[in-house]
Amino acid sequence: MEIINASSLINVTRAVVVILFLCCFYTTAAPAQSIVIVINTAEENLVLSKQQVRNIYMGGALSRKFKAIQFQPGNPLRVDFNTKVVGLTESRVQAYWAQMKFTGRSYPPVELSSINEVLEYLQRVDNAVGYLPAGIDLPSNLTVIELPSNISK
Repeated sequence: MEIINASSLINVTRAVVVILFLCCFYTTAAPAQSIVIVINTAEENLVLSKQQVRNIYMGGALSRKFKAIQFQPGNPLRVDFNTKVVGLTESRVQAYWAQMKFTGRSYPPVELSSINEVLEYLQRVDNAVGYLPAGIDLPSNLTVIELPSNISK
């Protein structure tokens, strides 16, 4: 019978942990998607800066004119949007909204669970703003907001 020393056991354990971590990471990580900002507005040539879209979603002054909607937490499209447009991680966005709700200063965007729900809401509510995967077929009454900088990368 062979005796295994502690050093060898630690090295094997570390190797197993690294392999398990890499397997989990590569099987659950969703690829980044291209995103388009969509609005229900009569203004066909509406252009908003990335900062203005961020302000709509973070309760700034434009959020009083536009009604932002978003996907539920954990949705890969929401994570991409928060990272690319809002510039914050999902946990930072949720912490921000928890503070805003607690103090009564503002309330987060409406959360919907599917692309179909987002499309229905966008069509039904004037000045509703949402984000969707690029390339999706949009109804004719919805407008893609052109941002000066490309957020699909």
